[in-house]
Amino acid sequence: MENQVKEASGKLGILIPGLGAVATTLIAGVAAINKGLSLPIGSVSQLSRIRLGKRTEDRNPLIKDFVPLAKLEDIVFGGWDVYEDNVYVAASKAKVLEQGQLDQVKDVLENIKPMKAVFDKNFVKNLDGTHIKSETTRRELADAARKDIRDFKEQNGLDRVVIVWCGSTERYIETNDAFSTVAKLEEALDNDDKRIPPSMIYCYAALMEGVPYVNGAPNLTCDVPAIEELAQTNGVAIAGKDFKTGQTLMKTIVAPGLQARALGVEGWFSTNILGNRDGLVLDDPENFKTKEVSKLSVLEEILDAKKNPELYGDLYHKVRINYYPPHGDNKESWDNIDIFGWMGYKMQIKINFLCRDSILAAPVALDLALFIDLAQRAGMSGIQEWLSFYLKSPQTAPGLPPEHDIFKQLMKLQNTLRHMMGEDLITHLGLDYYQELVDSIQ
Repeated sequence: MENQVKEASGKLGILIPGLGAVATTLIAGVAAINKGLSLPIGSVSQLSRIRLGKRTEDRNPLIKDFVPLAKLEDIVFGGWDVYEDNVYVAASKAKVLEQGQLDQVKDVLENIKPMKAVFDKNFVKNLDGTHIKSETTRRELADAARKDIRDFKEQNGLDRVVIVWCGSTERYIETNDAFSTVAKLEEALDNDDKRIPPSMIYCYAALMEGVPYVNGAPNLTCDVPAIEELAQTNGVAIAGKDFKTGQTLMKTIVAPGLQARALGVEGWFSTNILGNRDGLVLDDPENFKTKEVSKLSVLEEILDAKKNPELYGDLYHKVRINYYPPHGDNKESWDNIDIFGWMGYKMQIKINFLCRDSILAAPVALDLALFIDLAQRAGMSGIQEWLSFYLKSPQTAPGLPPEHDIFKQLMKLQNTLRHMMGEDLITHLGLDYYQELVDSIQ
């Protein structure tokens, strides 16, 4: 693929539906990095290295120096929000970053003002949006979002645009006939079908404009046949869903270790307290169910009871999220893991993770934006499963189970980058040169 990957020339626009805690933390962080005030800690694309060739070759460049990614100074941010605050005001209200840090990049943040959002209170009951589009039908809203994308690109002199959803978790819905084909989705838009969520309207608008789309929430958005068909037809990359940050990140690190050592798991109880806007939205049972389904699927896929019934056949998995305003964006999670080992003897693992939700999510959103732009320039349309590394509930081809093991996900991501650039894939076998190396040492 090396010869078909287009260079990241010109400016990249990153449009974000939902300029709340995660988005404003991302934008402020990039502004601080560009001013030399901070480092992109947590961003694999910026700070991680990738091994090329044999270990004996000692070739380990930074990923950003290996593949042609957009430079951070070439990024232009924009977005939509149900509140009209500019990014500086919104970031100040979110209280993720210290005010002194925000003041250092105030000139950048104040200039980013949200466009009016596509909003339907039936999908997010705990929010009262006031900065919303005046259009009323689904078709009108989709056309308005498409115009926003075109205007943003033209007004900022952009070469490319990607969209990353950082908005709230919508209420739980299941796919239906209206989402089964592009033709039926088009008809549903024309008929103002109220089953179409706002996130899907943004996604449809993006794909119609040839813009890659990343779903950073557990909403039903990209993962319906109509959207998958449209992405392939229009040659656009999509990825989803739900940023993998706090508790789920820990599960995808710990669970593969237990499974690798053939240790049994009898129960896994997970609870969280969170006080930001996301926590408020998830305080509604219908919205929580959307998140619960995403969080529950991780463990069941890693600890496959069908393949290992004696180890995980009786696994009891419970997930809870509680809205607790005093914590703000500082999410706290507790995990109680009941495991058993040799001769059935029981043991326990306790994890108390006091994390900062948006601090973990911001670099994830950045990497997804940069990598899906790379995928688009490489002609890789449709579902980008190689980006599963960043997502709680990875989207896959129909009928294909997702891979949740973060270490296997990382290998898939790195091998995809190697494949793009014409490098050999790494299997970690090493037998082709290991004995030769041993003999040379002796």
